[in-house]
Amino acid sequence: MDAFSDLIRGVRAHGSLFGSSTLSPPWALHFVDGAPLTLCTVLTGSGWIVPEHHPPERLRAHETIVVRGPGTFTFVDEIGTRAEPVACGEHCAAPEQGGTRHRRGWHDDGGEAGGEGGATTLIVGAYPVRGEISRRLLDALPVVLRVDAGGTADPVLDHLAAEVAVDTPGQQVVLDRLLDWLLVCTLREWFDRPGGEPPAWWAAQRDPVVGRALRLLHAEPAAPWTVAALAGRTGVSRSTLAKRFADLVGEPPLTYLTRWRMTLAADLLVERETATVADVARTVGYSDPFGFSAAFKRVRGVNPSDFRRTATAP
Repeated sequence: MDAFSDLIRGVRAHGSLFGSSTLSPPWALHFVDGAPLTLCTVLTGSGWIVPEHHPPERLRAHETIVVRGPGTFTFVDEIGTRAEPVACGEHCAAPEQGGTRHRRGWHDDGGEAGGEGGATTLIVGAYPVRGEISRRLLDALPVVLRVDAGGTADPVLDHLAAEVAVDTPGQQVVLDRLLDWLLVCTLREWFDRPGGEPPAWWAAQRDPVVGRALRLLHAEPAAPWTVAALAGRTGVSRSTLAKRFADLVGEPPLTYLTRWRMTLAADLLVERETATVADVARTVGYSDPFGFSAAFKRVRGVNPSDFRRTATAP
């Protein structure tokens, strides 16, 4: 398990496709949910993504933009469009609610709009982000990120275009998985872009020593790790591991491990309602619940019981 796979595992499309909307100018779709992550891509045509409190972004065919919530955004045919905004939320807008020719999770042939040369086909997927693990991924992202056409996401877009062109049983499941694939490709390309500033853990994964150390910490977070044990598993000296890890990740290996354990523990406290604090402590590698509670409060600023009470409050 690598760091990126761990962080993105809680970000999954599940019936979250807003659909394939075939639009002819003028249009203005206002996505009002403020989802933690919303992926927008255009199969044909073009338009503008206008995020709340951020500059507009042009979106052309096979380009992808990801918007991080909680701010909302609008997709328009042009800046200053004369179209009245149509609010799109979980169920988006049906034709009778403004004529966007939209159906959740199913292809829309666009009627008359589909036959016009200027029609734009928009695919939008909103992602709920559950738990503290995935929030670490969100923290590494800007409010708006874009990936141009011509990269590894293009084959996924070709699959999406083929799938939205037919109405078949199981289509929603296929579209959800394709959106997951597209999101992964988009984030990888954005992190690897020339001149970019990816999070430290992303770049560190490429290092043969530190990358292996990160994989071990993520695969076996509850193991009784010491710097010596980790160095032995990676085949270098303790001093070499400690220096390379700190240089690339920005903190010592055991400090990283503690923060990762506390992130795992935070999710376990919420997900496992019947588990005691001692149970959670053992799961993340602490035999002493008092030592675990002290570490949790040091990292999270609150003790485990208070964190659980606040996180599960209605």
